[in-house]
Amino acid sequence: MTDEPSRVLRASREIEAPAERIFELIADPSKQPSWDGNNNIAESEPGHRVHAVGDAFVTILINGKVRENRVVEFEEGRRIAWLPAEVGKEAPGHLWRWELKPLGATRTEVTHTYDWSDLSLDDTRRVTRARSTTEDSLRASLDNLAKEAELPQP
Repeated sequence: MTDEPSRVLRASREIEAPAERIFELIADPSKQPSWDGNNNIAESEPGHRVHAVGDAFVTILINGKVRENRVVEFEEGRRIAWLPAEVGKEAPGHLWRWELKPLGATRTEVTHTYDWSDLSLDDTRRVTRARSTTEDSLRASLDNLAKEAELPQP
């Protein structure tokens, strides 16, 4: 028996908003600091809305480090996933994914996944950080995202 935590974490919730509105908050990196439940993202430049696999966007973390996020899964309004890496370097092996399932015109089930199964266990600094990410932090992102998406639109 092992106490090793799962290397794939998921959290889901229903949000009272159309999938398109929620997806816009996720696919526009400049909006991510407002709903990041990991308290990790300080800022991201506006004007880099994701449109396809292969797109990349840069975020600045709270600790000042810069990350280039390469989009590896994309279906407009439904799914987006990216691999963060130091700028100009290969992704070390952790993936952030968002999946949206419309439950009607104004209700959406949103699933947030953090998958660090490809992260080398020899990379102790990153493994320590990965292990500190919990389903609670994923749920916090979902809750923050819900607050943003459920606000009345002008």
